[in-house]
Amino acid sequence: MTTALITGATAGIGAAFARRLAGRGYHLVLAARNTDRLWREATELHDRHGVEADVVTADLATEAGIAAVEDRLNSREHPVDLLVNNAGFGNKGRYLEVSVADELTMLKVHCEAVLRLTSAATASMCERGRGGVINVASVAAFFPRGTYGASKAWVTQFTQGAAKDLAGQGVRLMALCPGFVRTEFHDRAGMDSADIPRWMWLDADQVVETALRDLARGKVVSVPDPRYKALLGASRLIPRGVLAKASSTTGRKYGPKWGDSPPP
Repeated sequence: MTTALITGATAGIGAAFARRLAGRGYHLVLAARNTDRLWREATELHDRHGVEADVVTADLATEAGIAAVEDRLNSREHPVDLLVNNAGFGNKGRYLEVSVADELTMLKVHCEAVLRLTSAATASMCERGRGGVINVASVAAFFPRGTYGASKAWVTQFTQGAAKDLAGQGVRLMALCPGFVRTEFHDRAGMDSADIPRWMWLDADQVVETALRDLARGKVVSVPDPRYKALLGASRLIPRGVLAKASSTTGRKYGPKWGDSPPP
């Protein structure tokens, strides 16, 4: 039995991973904050694909939430073969418009949780000599884009370093760095995405398919679309000031705060 644990599993890229892995016959552990949404998704995946789907209700912005997922990853009786660290969010506002408390919450989810869950998963995987971790970062990791981009740069660098340190132990680690993906992300952050060109939007299912293919090929960083690969290449030729201005404005027009929609 092959088991995958996915954080932020009830929406967007996380839900796409769950669908694709269930279709491949993986048993799933779905982790997110909203218990009702978790059970609805688990039931649907079980009924459609005949796989087992367990749930862990966990808010990774809290110590208890991270510890709950760590405990599941530490299980030797029911080991996890693939961890997808997908949980994340964006804050409404630019630097100094966002409270330090909210910035620290982002760092806890994007950095501390990723570090601790990756460590828990790979310790067990190294004992068995096999396994994989996908840490969902962002193409924003390569551009000046405030705290969000900085946190995703940390995810990318951490994953590359850990992959090098664990080389030869049968465990694959990969940072997934997509561009703009049509999910709930922008609505939840109160961002008006109308200024994002149509060509920059990616499909979550295609992002996941590319990510799984790149992991199987042993890639350590996956940028899942030729358009974004070209954009990254071109960015090396653009003056830093121009690049910073373009990066800080694209997709960051803020509208009303997202309110009371259910969390993933």
